[in-house]
Amino acid sequence: MNQARDKFLIDLENADFLTVFDEFTDGVIVADAQGVIVYYNRAISRIDELKTEDVLMCMVTDVYDLDDSESIIMQCLAKRKPIIDQPIYYRTRMGKFANTIHSAFPIFNKNRMVGAICFVRDYSMLVDTLAAMPVPEKDKRYSNAAISFDTIIGEDPVFGQAINSARMASETPSPVMLYGETGTGKELFARAIHNQSLRSDQKFTPVNCAAIPENLLEGILFGTSKGAFTGSVNKAGLFERTSNGTIFLDEINSMPVGLQAKILRIIQEKKVRRVGALKEIEIDLKIISSVNKDPHIAISDGTLRSDLFYRLGVVFIHITPLRNRLNDLPILVEHFVEKHNEILQKKVDKVSEDVMELFRIYNWPGNVRELEHVLEGAMNLVGEESTIRIRHLQSHFSNWSVSQRQKTAAPALPVRESSEVKSTDKVISSSGQPNLIKDKAEHEQKVVKQALTQYRGNISKSAASLGISRQLLYYKIKKYKIDRQQFG
Repeated sequence: MNQARDKFLIDLENADFLTVFDEFTDGVIVADAQGVIVYYNRAISRIDELKTEDVLMCMVTDVYDLDDSESIIMQCLAKRKPIIDQPIYYRTRMGKFANTIHSAFPIFNKNRMVGAICFVRDYSMLVDTLAAMPVPEKDKRYSNAAISFDTIIGEDPVFGQAINSARMASETPSPVMLYGETGTGKELFARAIHNQSLRSDQKFTPVNCAAIPENLLEGILFGTSKGAFTGSVNKAGLFERTSNGTIFLDEINSMPVGLQAKILRIIQEKKVRRVGALKEIEIDLKIISSVNKDPHIAISDGTLRSDLFYRLGVVFIHITPLRNRLNDLPILVEHFVEKHNEILQKKVDKVSEDVMELFRIYNWPGNVRELEHVLEGAMNLVGEESTIRIRHLQSHFSNWSVSQRQKTAAPALPVRESSEVKSTDKVISSSGQPNLIKDKAEHEQKVVKQALTQYRGNISKSAASLGISRQLLYYKIKKYKIDRQQFG
C-alpha cells in the first residue's frame, strides 16, 4: 500500500497538473514566492483582456495597478495564509477595470513556501449564474419545472395543511414566508408555489442570502450603476431581472439588517434603485422568503427586522420537521429509492426492517434532505443486491446505532447481517423486560388486522379508519406479511 502511494506521489510530482486549469471558467493565476506570475489561464486572460505571453514572468504588481498591500496574491505570500472570497475592484496596467472575487492559497513544499495560487471569479459572471439557474433535464420527472404540490411527498395531516396553504397562496401576488429547519423542503415549496402560479412561465430566481458575501449581496440584488465604485458598470440586479416572475430569498434572517430595510422599501414601493443610481425602476415580483429559525426568536436576537417579517409573512407557512411526521417515512423512502434507481442504474426494491426501525428512532437533524442523502449513499454501496441493509449505511449511521445500544439496557437494532434475518423474533433486553419497539410493532399489526377484518379487506375504508394513507397501509400490510385474501 505504501509503495503504491509513494509511486502515485512521484507520478503526481512529475505530472503537468497545471493544464487542468486551462479550461476552468474561473481565472487562475500562479505566482512564485517573489510574486512573479508563472501560470495564467485562459479565463483570467479574458477577464483582464491581456495575452498570456505578455503576463508570464512578470511581477503581479507590474501587471496590475496594485501595490503589495492591495494585491490579494502579495498579501497571501506575505501572510503565508489563505485569503478566501475577497472582493476586489482593480485595474490592469493596460487600463482594463475588473470587478472580481479572489481566493488565494499559499503553496508549500514541505515547510518552505514556494508560491501562491489565486482563483478569480468575475463578479458579472456570478450575477449571470445566479440569474440563469439552469434546470437539469436528465430526468424530467425530477426537474425543477416538474415540481408541483402533487409531487411533494407527505401524508401527515399537519404537513398536508402546509401544502394546502401554499397552494392557495400561489394564486395571489401576496408575499409568502416559509419557516422550516434545514432540509425540510423550503425551496421545494417555493418552486411549487411558482409553478402553480400565473407567473409559472416567467423566471424563478432563488437567492441563498447566507451564501453570498455581505459586501456583494446588495449589488447582486439591486444591480449597479456606472461610477458607483471603481470598475462598476450599468448592470441589472436580480430583482430587476426577475420582474414579472418570482424571487425566493432563502434564509433572509442571514441578510444584513441594513439591507433588510431596503428590501422592505422595495416591497412597499414596488420599485428598485441600482447601487449608485438616482433613477428608480418599477418591478412586479412575487416574493417568497424563508427563515430557518422561529422568526420571533430571530426578531428578538436582532437578526430579522420585525417590520420586514410582518410584510413578508403575509402568508406564513411552517413546514414540519421529519421527526414530527415519521408516518411519512415509508413513502419518502420508496420515492427516493425509485429516484436513485433511475439515476444510479440500480435495482433496489426494498429497505430491510432493521434499517426502517433505525430510521424511525433517529432524530433526523437534516430532515428529508438528510434522508435522501443517506439512501443515496447506501445505494452506492449496495452493489447488485436488491435490499438496503444496515451494513450499507454510512459510518455515522452505524456508529449512531451502536451508541444507542450502549446507552440503553435493551439491545439496539441488530448490526450483524445474521441478526437482520431474525428481526421478527422476540427481543428481550438484558433486564428481562420486553423490547418497546417489538411491543409497539405487535400492537400495530393487531390494529391493522382489526381494521381489515372490520372492512373485509377494503383498503380505502381501512386506511381511513386508521387515519393513514392507502400507501402507508399497503406498506404495513407488506411489512407484517399480512395476507389480504383472508379478510375478503
